[in-house]
Amino acid sequence: MKVERFRIGHHNVVASGVLQSYWYFAQERQRVYHARLAGDSPPWTIDPVISQYRFTNAYRAADRVSQDLIRIAYDGPQTPENIVLRVLLFRFFNKPSTWRALNDAFGEITTESFDVEAFGLVLDQMLMRDERVYSAAYIVPPPPFGAKRKHRNHLMLIEHMLKSGLDRDLASAKSLQAVYETIQSYPSLGPFLAYQLAIDFNYTKLLDFDENDFVVPGPGARSGIAKCFLDLDGLSHEDVIRWMVDNQVDQFDHYDLFFHDLFGRSLTLIDCQNLFCETDKYARVMHPEIPGSGNRTRIKQQFFQHGSSPAPFFPPKWGINSDANVQLEHALVRL
Repeated sequence: MKVERFRIGHHNVVASGVLQSYWYFAQERQRVYHARLAGDSPPWTIDPVISQYRFTNAYRAADRVSQDLIRIAYDGPQTPENIVLRVLLFRFFNKPSTWRALNDAFGEITTESFDVEAFGLVLDQMLMRDERVYSAAYIVPPPPFGAKRKHRNHLMLIEHMLKSGLDRDLASAKSLQAVYETIQSYPSLGPFLAYQLAIDFNYTKLLDFDENDFVVPGPGARSGIAKCFLDLDGLSHEDVIRWMVDNQVDQFDHYDLFFHDLFGRSLTLIDCQNLFCETDKYARVMHPEIPGSGNRTRIKQQFFQHGSSPAPFFPPKWGINSDANVQLEHALVRL
């Protein structure tokens, strides 16, 4: 098995061949993203694993569901309490069809229209029609509010978070870590979900912290790190992810790879954290001999094309939407 030995700070680390696959996967998945955005016809890659199985984009904000969330965050009243409501309501269920059902039933969703009982009835009716209200992407534990159905407990949690002044606490937070700690203080919101929500809120007008300020590795990322690095010599998972961010240009050069970034935006901590999770999945097929920290040995979700990619929309404060639109206009001209 191919290994590489090098130093990260004061630590002597040993990397497996999966580290090269991490950077290759980032390059190839991003190639697919740009090819689809440009209107190219499939296949967008010759990699058999990326072609067959479903993976997230290299950049979290470019994923379809995150794109939906960003649009929802900016489409509606921009008062802090309304932003908090829309982000929580969308992300707890994490399923665009659930949002659409609520939006169809109540029109523009605001703190004035939000009602636990009324919203709960709409979701009850979806379940009676055998429609799923939750995405399988995140495991969202039920909050302990006493309702018989999980979705009603989540609606009650949203109500509790609004009444407790979460919008005020987020607006006064001094760091992304403080945002994370505030969110994690609420029932059933563990480290992984609290960090994801902190990033979601940071997309909005409510916050504007650097995504490279703070990271929380999820279980999938920890497993991916274990596959990429056979020996960390005591280096923390957080510092590994930060090293990946700080050395991304050198690493792509080291492996003779070309990475087409996100309209001038480099990978950040949340992106490299997610890429470890996706590399964990990718390695189940490409490096089955290298164990991670879990016991999963196959990739469950197949890739199915759902039409062309819509025009991307990123937080306006990033300043990349104009470049994204130029690329889309060029694609339309080609078509």
